Amino acid sequence: MAGAFWGCGSPSGKPGAGGIAISFDDHFIKEWYELRPLFQKYNAKVTFFITCPDSLKAEEAAMLKQLEKEGHEIGFHGTVHAKSTELMTAGGPKGYIEAELEPGLRHMNAAGFKPTSYAHPGGNHNGRVDSVLLAKGFTTLRDVAISRRKYKGFQLYAWPPRWMNAIYYIFDGEQKVDALMIDYDEVTEEEIAEAILEAKENGTALMIFGHEPLYSEPKNGKYGFNVSFLAAVLREADKQKLKFYTMSELPKSNN
Repeated sequence: MAGAFWGCGSPSGKPGAGGIAISFDDHFIKEWYELRPLFQKYNAKVTFFITCPDSLKAEEAAMLKQLEKEGHEIGFHGTVHAKSTELMTAGGPKGYIEAELEPGLRHMNAAGFKPTSYAHPGGNHNGRVDSVLLAKGFTTLRDVAISRRKYKGFQLYAWPPRWMNAIYYIFDGEQKVDALMIDYDEVTEEEIAEAILEAKENGTALMIFGHEPLYSEPKNGKYGFNVSFLAAVLREADKQKLKFYTMSELPKSNN
């Protein structure tokens, strides 16, 4: 990583480059597509990381094509959404590629997509996994950062996002990055507003991500972000005049 995961000192980026990189994981394509008016309202562009592309329907592929046409990025989130380190241990680089990369990429390519950014399923990876992904041509590898950690109902820690240095891109060409999860109850609107201001003041790009768009508190094991929270993020980013970056744009925007 470009710097320490957290600390009191804020990372410095590129003057005037303050921005935000928003991404979404898994296969909630129809639900993401319905957010288009919200993205258009704030002229936002984001990245969608697709998993299980073997189940990609023609209608979903058309939606993704329209999103891509409107400036959003279509990334890759694995074929089977498995633990990469376990696949690597079991079958080595060849087994990992054959199980998690090549089948899904064939389906993505057949649908007309050539993803260059990759989001680690479950944030699971190691140096060997990263090396294979970079060798396969991915230019951005996105990991998971969490500001709150609970165990059996007890909160172990809660870090203000503004202290989490790793979720701010400093435009140094780094290809391995972390993004803060914004799913339900993970971050408050006040905390995200502080994080956005931090990015603006330091010339960095705040990186955040979520899963399924939700319109009420999640039930029956669902996980995702509240759409009203996303609206607050976009509104504040627009207010602070932040630039919207797709994930693959970040390492290209180095000094």
